[in-house]
Amino acid sequence: MLKCAITHPELLRALAAAGHGSNIVIADGNFPADIGVPERCAKVFLNYRPDAPKVPEVLEAVLKMINVEAAMAPVRDDMEDVPVFPEFRALLPEGIKLKKIKRWDFRAACMSPETGLLIQTGDIRPYACIVLTVGVRTE
Repeated sequence: MLKCAITHPELLRALAAAGHGSNIVIADGNFPADIGVPERCAKVFLNYRPDAPKVPEVLEAVLKMINVEAAMAPVRDDMEDVPVFPEFRALLPEGIKLKKIKRWDFRAACMSPETGLLIQTGDIRPYACIVLTVGVRTE
């Protein structure tokens, strides 16, 4: 048995395949997994029941496995922070600013060819999604 932040075989494979510049979407349970990412994108479904696991739980584990160079998350049209943002900011590495992006622009960004992995959670909070851009390995 592995002794690391993630032991899910499909998720480990997809994270290992993600290279510099790849996007990883960690989505809430409301995100449209069938149409919200490119067809060739790897999909890992962790949503085993409503509200579990939550996006920040998965984010915390993923951040222990990869280097991140950028992060963005959806907001309502008024561009105000959504309730999950303090959790995201507390988990993101120092120096990584959380870019706010309007809902439909966020959906378009998830469809970019750079999106290589979607991790679907059971989080039921609206706008509880985040996209990470994989950075380079420095150690």
